[in-house]
Amino acid sequence: MNAEMRRSPSGQPPVAVQVWGPGALFTRPEFRVERVTYPVMTPTAAAGVLESIFWKPEFRWDPVAIEVLRPIRQFTLRRNETSDLPSLADAVRDGRRIDTVRHRDQRNAVCLREVAYRIHAQVEVTARATKNEAAYRDQFRRRVSRGQCFQQPYLGAREFPAYFSDPDDTPTLPLDEDLGVMLHRIHHGPPVRFDWFRARLEHGVLHIPQAGITGPVIAANEVA
Repeated sequence: MNAEMRRSPSGQPPVAVQVWGPGALFTRPEFRVERVTYPVMTPTAAAGVLESIFWKPEFRWDPVAIEVLRPIRQFTLRRNETSDLPSLADAVRDGRRIDTVRHRDQRNAVCLREVAYRIHAQVEVTARATKNEAAYRDQFRRRVSRGQCFQQPYLGAREFPAYFSDPDDTPTLPLDEDLGVMLHRIHHGPPVRFDWFRARLEHGVLHIPQAGITGPVIAANEVA
């Protein structure tokens, strides 16, 4: 698969890691109340898994492709959530704690069951990098082989832990499907910006473009 995927500016193929877990929730943004998952992992969720395994401020992860390795199965879960969500600035300034007891809501969530993916990603070094791209790639591979991580990775929601290992040759799911508009990247700013793209599963692989379209949640016909 690497030969077909987007290479780095230096011509290197992406690094890969295999992840799996008993459940996952990759929330679609168009559902405002109930949580409904995409049928596959999103690029931002993949970046979160990679950062849990290995992260430094000198680089960022650029997911290239996500391979689906198990059949897509869904189940419904009732979750407790809070509507009391002060901003970080307000919490720091006022010292206010989140009151989860008085502002608790129960919401249904459509989740995924028994998932497995192979994530392919590039290391995108920044101006503050003290090493070259190859050094960070090698450090990541060593951590994956040893099972090391900074924190337990999770699959979209913290109640769904992710386990990881070196990639193997498990075949991808033979499935083609239009997934609609998907979040490509979050630019934390300031100001905070969101990039989007039109996602499609082809032969069990979600190929992620290098750049998305910046803006709010957009309609499917606005993305090429």
